[in-house]
Amino acid sequence: MRSYGQYCSLARALDVIGDRWTLLIVRELAARGPSRYTDLRHGLPGIATNMLADRLREMEENDIVRREEAPPPIATTLFSLTERGEELTPVLFALGRWGVALMDERGDDEWRGYWLKYPLEQLFADAAPGEPPVTLELRTGDGPVVVETVDGAVRVHSGSAEQPDAVLTGDPEDVIELLKGSIDVRAARRRGVQVEGDAKAVARVRPRI
Repeated sequence: MRSYGQYCSLARALDVIGDRWTLLIVRELAARGPSRYTDLRHGLPGIATNMLADRLREMEENDIVRREEAPPPIATTLFSLTERGEELTPVLFALGRWGVALMDERGDDEWRGYWLKYPLEQLFADAAPGEPPVTLELRTGDGPVVVETVDGAVRVHSGSAEQPDAVLTGDPEDVIELLKGSIDVRAARRRGVQVEGDAKAVARVRPRI
């Protein structure tokens, strides 16, 4: 690991987390919780096997990541964030917020549905917090994610909802535009987004004012 050689807290922090892929590994573990090596490979398209192994080892040495052997029937090594690693979550949120302006067309970039956790939880809220909560299921990538309104906020996790109020299926750019209110349900459907269930529930998840 190369050091900036500067007696500055920012420089010291970047000595530890400034290498390529490190913060994205933190993103994966923060979004998904304890993960197998193969889970991390799936969520980090483009990373070389030896690079991931090297980064995980360095992150363990710096008390950012821990590994533990899961008991049967899983019986595999799981990686998770340490308490110090979890302290990086606000850093991810801040960088994600700063990067919103860079989100132009997706092009050929890879996409994972659960990556919506950060923008939705940090930038969106319940537009009608006084009403009963709603649950949306978004199918925009390799697996569904659940979006719930909780006490005026928005919470996101991987998986399917048992009884979602609405299910949105389509390209991530179009689904996000619908949630932002930039397009309505009719326009979203013209773009190929499938909207099943209560369309009014979709309007409950809106950007914070």
